[in-house]
Amino acid sequence: MELANLEKISLKNHPNLNETWLQEKIADDPQILGLGDLVLLDRERQQKSGRLDLLLTNVDTNSRYEVEIQLGTTDESHIIRCIEYWDIEKRRYPHYDHCAVLIAEDITSRFLNVLSLFNGHIPMMILQLNALKIDDRIALNFVKVMDRFELRKDDESEVNLTETNREYWNDRANPKTVKIADKILDIINEKAKPTQYLNYNKYYIGLSDGVKSRNFIHFKPKKQFTHILFEIDQKEDWAQKLEDSDMSAEKHDKWLKVTLTPGQVDKNLDLLEPLIFQSVEIYNNN
Repeated sequence: MELANLEKISLKNHPNLNETWLQEKIADDPQILGLGDLVLLDRERQQKSGRLDLLLTNVDTNSRYEVEIQLGTTDESHIIRCIEYWDIEKRRYPHYDHCAVLIAEDITSRFLNVLSLFNGHIPMMILQLNALKIDDRIALNFVKVMDRFELRKDDESEVNLTETNREYWNDRANPKTVKIADKILDIINEKAKPTQYLNYNKYYIGLSDGVKSRNFIHFKPKKQFTHILFEIDQKEDWAQKLEDSDMSAEKHDKWLKVTLTPGQVDKNLDLLEPLIFQSVEIYNNN
């Protein structure tokens, strides 16, 4: 068996492969970064001091990643720009869990030492990009050399998510698990002002008041169950109550993620209704 010809290359010095090419590769498949189930929200997002290369999101955890790309070696200007863009987005949309991400081909220890001083203050990841030429193909490998330390919603960006319909989710998941969203919606609309409607897009089923996305509760149906994410206070107390009633609950920075099977909704209405009403109250008061 003939071995593949493998060569590490520099994108900075490559005659054809540039930063725009790399942006497109990440935008087409954000999972190549190895940071989870990410979705592209925006590219070349205009800021006061420049343009944010990529804005990525994880809709399950309500996280956003402000990504700055640098070909070649890290330098002060890109680090400052990355932190500045992260700060602008965080101040503009504090509802989300934000993380600055710097991607570079060569990470110097000098800057890693400086960035470690931000421990506990700025959630930041640094990824080293290794571009490999394998015969006639280019492979990209991202290595995390520094992990992150450590509210208003962007309705305009939510609208940019690809719209689908109920049939899409019935096929992707299961009509029985999709109906969980209907049952929760009925409870939501006992208290919500104005009335909410299910808003189907490619990555989850959200809520809409008919004008804007209002995803204080949203759904991600699977074949056997549905993940429901609640904007809620006292997440730890709620998680314990749900787990005591044999329901699965996970605490995230901004959300409580509850996993329900079709039979669990009616069986646990006494506990689920107060949870839903509290999330609705937060929405009504914003």
